[in-house]
Amino acid sequence: MRINQKTVFIETTFLVPAMDCPSEEQMIRMALSSLNTHSMSFDIPNRKVVICHSEDPNQVLEKLLPLNFDASIQGSRSVDSVPNLPIDKEESARERQVLVWLLVLNGAMFFIEIIAGWLAQSAGLIADALDMFADAAVYGVALYAVGKATSNKLKAAKLAGVVELFLAAGAIWRASYQIYTGAQPEANAMIWTSVLALAVNVTCLFLISRRKNDGVHMRASFIFSANDVLANVGVIIAGILVVWFNSPIPDWIIGLLIGFLVLSGALRILRLK
Repeated sequence: MRINQKTVFIETTFLVPAMDCPSEEQMIRMALSSLNTHSMSFDIPNRKVVICHSEDPNQVLEKLLPLNFDASIQGSRSVDSVPNLPIDKEESARERQVLVWLLVLNGAMFFIEIIAGWLAQSAGLIADALDMFADAAVYGVALYAVGKATSNKLKAAKLAGVVELFLAAGAIWRASYQIYTGAQPEANAMIWTSVLALAVNVTCLFLISRRKNDGVHMRASFIFSANDVLANVGVIIAGILVVWFNSPIPDWIIGLLIGFLVLSGALRILRLK
């Protein structure tokens, strides 16, 4: 006698308080890539992820905890039937195209900021450039991971994490070196380069919003901010304070803060399993 066993799916809502930008959404997707998940719905403004899966909810949570996003289970329910979602090749191609643009924009801004930061002797600009590169690495991994096996995705993610770790060390070292030498940054270069970087990040968020069905989600996502946007604003404020107090200290502080921010992101990626 043949018995048809029906796969039981569970819909679990996770609270993720530290999730506030699209790059962290990509990290969550990578962390869960080895599980049998049917769908994921991200609500960045409310810091929630709704996942339809077949494993025990605690198994899913175990994959999220190493990211240090303070994830917890809000609730779970069994789903009697899950619609079969057709594979849309055109949709996948459009998603790939968006990831390419994100990679190009972040990569280009990295080179602009790193050169401007070096010429302006700004620890903040250099650290912000490395933060840009860190996000480019995440988008690059996401692009590479399309259609790849789970093991290859994790290897690519680990490589990105190692690169970010060295970038973080570089940012912290540069800020420390600036403090040691007492270098005075060029405030105008800090401000205007960061304004350009901010415009690039807003463009990236706009591109991401076109892959979402809800425009409010995008606006709230921007309001609650990506780490890059916060870093850009921080460097702009630091540049203004450098002029106001005629002191390099604000530049040193923002450089160290962004360096540790990149370090935190690197450690999160390296914890992926």
